[in-house]
Amino acid sequence: MKNFPWKINLKDLGFNALFASLILFQSGVSAFPIYAQQAYANPREANGRIACANCHLAQKPVEIETPQAVLPNTIFEAIIKVPYDLNTKQILGSGTKGGLNVGAVVILPENFKLAPVNQLSKELKEKNKGVYISPYNSKTENILVVGPISGDKHQEIIFPVLSPDPETNKNVNYLKYPIYVGANRGRGQINPTGEKTNNNPILSSTAGQIESILVEENGDYNVNITNAEGVIVKQTISKAYDLNVTKGTKVTIDQALTKDPNVGGFGQTETEIVLQSSARIYGYMALTLAIILTQIFLVIKKKQFEKVQASEMNF
Repeated sequence: MKNFPWKINLKDLGFNALFASLILFQSGVSAFPIYAQQAYANPREANGRIACANCHLAQKPVEIETPQAVLPNTIFEAIIKVPYDLNTKQILGSGTKGGLNVGAVVILPENFKLAPVNQLSKELKEKNKGVYISPYNSKTENILVVGPISGDKHQEIIFPVLSPDPETNKNVNYLKYPIYVGANRGRGQINPTGEKTNNNPILSSTAGQIESILVEENGDYNVNITNAEGVIVKQTISKAYDLNVTKGTKVTIDQALTKDPNVGGFGQTETEIVLQSSARIYGYMALTLAIILTQIFLVIKKKQFEKVQASEMNF
């Protein structure tokens, strides 16, 4: 998610998000990353689209792994996989190239929430070292967000989740529930304000012919375009971009002068999880055992009958 100066509503984000943002600021990130928190009460729109897709326009894959079923009041792992080529570099807000960051949002069923730190195992704490997960806001503990974090180290993000207990919460039932997830790698192409970021192709400001392409001392390009009136229009392009034109190329207005620099993108998927009752499991096991024993007794009885029948025929 792109670095962009944005006002942080600490009251809505809560202590966890405050702590996370302080850590991120200290590590050199210039703004809090989860822009959707500022504009959307719920990041998942009515049509199922997750709001991150409004800024991260390219489509990329994402995967989620969870248990098929969990017991009440237990901690389980929701593993989000954000695959991409580690050699890929993106254009940063400063105009230079750097590694990709990743971010994710997980929309859990109501009453599921982020597992408290004091209940996490030592192994799980070690897995999540350097990853700061927080609720979307103080009113939606079942929606969790993380990022930006280094994509080089965190192509798999583990969300420790605490399941609810229907025995203590009457709003919860033993049912199958959906889990929605969205994850991005790299910066977006649109700012929350609707303006384009520098992670887009540079377009020609006029129609005409490329008169010359000069390289400055710092590596930036000066593209000179002669328009229909014979006036030379100069455009300066950062060295981080790859040019798509050469001297003598005829261009139209708004034609791309560079290749598309976007190497990231956003993806979303979903899965289902069953909140299972331990009594149902015990009942199922008891039923299975009873069926097995019944089948065994029937086989034994059949063998006894066949043995008696054979002895009577021999007699």
